[in-house]
Amino acid sequence: MNTDLIKLFDSDEAAVRKVLADTLHGADDGELFIEHIQSEALSFDNGRLKGGSFNTDQGFGLRAVAGEAVGYAHAGDLSVAALKRAADAVGAVTRGYSGSYAAAPQRTNVKLYGDENPIGEPTFEAKVALLTEIDAYLRAKDPKVRQVSASIAASWQVVDILRADGERMHDIRPMTRLNISVIVGDGDRQESGSYGVGGRRGFGDFVLTESWQRGADEALRQALVNLEAIEAPAGTMDVVLSSGWPGVMLHEAVGHGLEGDFNRKKTSAFAGLLGEQVAAKGVTVVDDGTIESRRGSLTIDDEGTPSAYNVLIDDGKLVGYMQDRQNARLMGMKPTGNGRREGYAHVPMPRMTNTYMLSGDKTPEEIISSVKKGIYAVSFGGGQVDITSGKFVFGCTEAYLIENGKVGAPVKGAMLIGNGPDAMKRITMIGNDSRLDNGMGNCGKAGQCVPVGVGQPHLRMNGMTVGGTKA
Repeated sequence: MNTDLIKLFDSDEAAVRKVLADTLHGADDGELFIEHIQSEALSFDNGRLKGGSFNTDQGFGLRAVAGEAVGYAHAGDLSVAALKRAADAVGAVTRGYSGSYAAAPQRTNVKLYGDENPIGEPTFEAKVALLTEIDAYLRAKDPKVRQVSASIAASWQVVDILRADGERMHDIRPMTRLNISVIVGDGDRQESGSYGVGGRRGFGDFVLTESWQRGADEALRQALVNLEAIEAPAGTMDVVLSSGWPGVMLHEAVGHGLEGDFNRKKTSAFAGLLGEQVAAKGVTVVDDGTIESRRGSLTIDDEGTPSAYNVLIDDGKLVGYMQDRQNARLMGMKPTGNGRREGYAHVPMPRMTNTYMLSGDKTPEEIISSVKKGIYAVSFGGGQVDITSGKFVFGCTEAYLIENGKVGAPVKGAMLIGNGPDAMKRITMIGNDSRLDNGMGNCGKAGQCVPVGVGQPHLRMNGMTVGGTKA
């Protein structure tokens, strides 16, 4: 298809730009965001293809920013008539307002991912065959396997961002993922395990036999571990977090609290603490949207600002927030490339990209061996966080007892309970093995969902509250 989205309108570019310029006259900021997106998803469950979808959507979102006020309207009809109707609604915020239109984002010649559309390769038939093969492989691997679920999904998003000052930004964003989950049973007891991988690239290595078999083996290993797990103890104890995906706790308990809008409105537990010690010495947290082909990465954000490597916490001190253009201007700061939206029907807001903690100087073995009695949390499932108070609850999907410096029996039902700022000060050892997750993260905020990455090294956290099923 033609990726010059402005040509999809039923009039020439000059007419579209005139409506945009008239609408944003007197505004502080704003843009026309045009999107075309294709997506495909296939799911295989219990020995058969259970679901399949292919969607194509396109439309525009028109935004005007006047101080703290935002006017926003969208439509799936790429016509000048629809744009004018949107302009009538959006223009309400600028009537009687006289602002100074903000300078355009800086330009970038960096590309973090290719333009290829991953939906057509491999073919639909090959994808169904792959899911069938995953199911058969796991069922043949162990007689305890009772159910296998696998899914494959891809999307291809094209965006054009037009500003009233004539600037125009363009980005093409591929995305793929593969998910595998397995349920094993022994008598009346059943447990599950899962694995996923993805990124801003074609399927490529993800669907090679050795690659998906490693993933299937990992899902089965986790399920079999959980089948042998004993009830988790409850109480206050030292906790070791594994590297990679456990960074989801950092994302929720700390990351959201460092987004600009929550701090401007003073609803974050971190509001007003710039320059203060908010974590233990040695803790450095960054949000980095510039990592090639990663799920959370963006060449430009959804306002046209290039993504960046943003240090949020440096050696325990709070040094920065993640900003979109509006909140950055209102707080007297610079945009950081974190203005993101789910799609053309959504207004942009400060959101994370790939948020992770940098490595320290301890080996994972040193950290585990330092704990006399505690919990080793290898993987997390769902969690809940209150941004204002910083309180969080996270469930472990794979965890073990630590006894006398050794990893012991697996446990089920372990919950980590705490407060984000307080938990960051309980970190006493930082591993030398920081890594990102495999590329499966999604983040929800204000009803919008965007892809993200999380990560961290092994960590020791002292005196954490662990909820369990055994006192």
